[in-house]
Amino acid sequence: MEKLLEIEHLSVTFDAPAGTVEAVRDVSFDLAPGEILAVVGESGCGKSVMCRAIMKLLPPNARVEAERLAVGGTDILGLSERDMSALRGRLFSMVFQDPVTSLDPTLPIGAQVAEAVLVHSPRMERGAVRRRVLELLELVGIDRPEERYALYPYELSGGLCQRAVLAAALAGGPRLLFADEPTTALDVTVQAQILDLLRQIQQKLGTATVLVTHDLGVVARAADRVAVLYAGRIVEIGTTEEIFYEPRHPYTWGLLRSLPSLAEKGRPLYAIPGMPPTLAPPPKGDAFACRNEYALAIDYDEAPPMFRISDTHYAATWLLDPRAPRVDPPVGGAAHG
Repeated sequence: MEKLLEIEHLSVTFDAPAGTVEAVRDVSFDLAPGEILAVVGESGCGKSVMCRAIMKLLPPNARVEAERLAVGGTDILGLSERDMSALRGRLFSMVFQDPVTSLDPTLPIGAQVAEAVLVHSPRMERGAVRRRVLELLELVGIDRPEERYALYPYELSGGLCQRAVLAAALAGGPRLLFADEPTTALDVTVQAQILDLLRQIQQKLGTATVLVTHDLGVVARAADRVAVLYAGRIVEIGTTEEIFYEPRHPYTWGLLRSLPSLAEKGRPLYAIPGMPPTLAPPPKGDAFACRNEYALAIDYDEAPPMFRISDTHYAATWLLDPRAPRVDPPVGGAAHG
C-alpha cells in the first residue's frame, strides 16, 4: 500500500531553563492516502508538538531528529525553510483548534480565503479567485457563500469560523491535513458537524487527515485508525474497532473508562489517577507506571517494547509479555497476559 506519510523514530526535544524537555520520543507510524488517523491522549502528551514538528512550525529551541520523515515520498527532514514554505498548503496543511484566533478580525472571511488561494496561485485572475473561494466555502458546508463572503469573523458563529479556516487550509489542494483539536472550542452539535465535514472532505478529495484530540468520543465518529500517545510516546495503535473493542494498554483502558457514555448510573465518572509526568527528563521505565493499577515491577525499571497483536494493532505494555500474569481488562472484549 502506498504511504503518504512515513515517520520512523521521530523525537523532539526543547532546550528550557529547567533542562531538556523530551516532548516526543521515538514515534513511528505511517498514513495511507485518504486515511484518517486520530492521535489521542491527555493535554501535554506531545500530540500538537508532533504535528508541528512534521510541518516544521516549532520554535528555535526545538530539536527534531528522525530516521525518516517523509510526506508524499519527499524526505522533509533536511529541507530549508524556503523549501518547506513551498510545500505548506500544497502538500500538507494545518487547521488549529481556535478558529477565532486563526482568523484576522479586520478582514472578511472571503478575503482571507482568497489570500490563501493567491499564495498558491499568484497569477490567478480576480474573477477566478472569487469563484475558487466560493467553491471552497461551499465545499466546507457554508450556506449562502456569496452572502457570507463579505462577512467578518465576529459576524459568524464558531462553527462557521472553523469552516472558513478549513476552507483556507484546503486552498492549495493539500494531500495531508493536520487538524489540531478542531472541535475543542465548539459545542457538541457543531463538533459533530465538523467531524462529519472532515469525513466528507476525505471522501470527496481523498485528503488524508491526522486528527489530534483528547476526546475518544470524537474518534469513533471520524477515524479509521487511532494512535494513543502518552508522555511523548505512542503506547497503542490500531484500527478504531481494535482500540474501542480490544484495547490492550492500561492507559487506553483508562481513557475509555473516562467516557461519559460508559459511566454507570449513580456512580462517579471514572478519572485516571494522577497527572502525566514531567518530561524534563522523562521517568525511568514505563512513564505510565505510577498511574497504572496493573503495573508490574519491571515497569518501574524498563520501558516496554511495542508488542505486535495483529498486522494493524500494536501496544507497548509488559502485560503483553508471555510471562506476565493474566489481567481481565475493565473495558473491551479480550483478556490480556
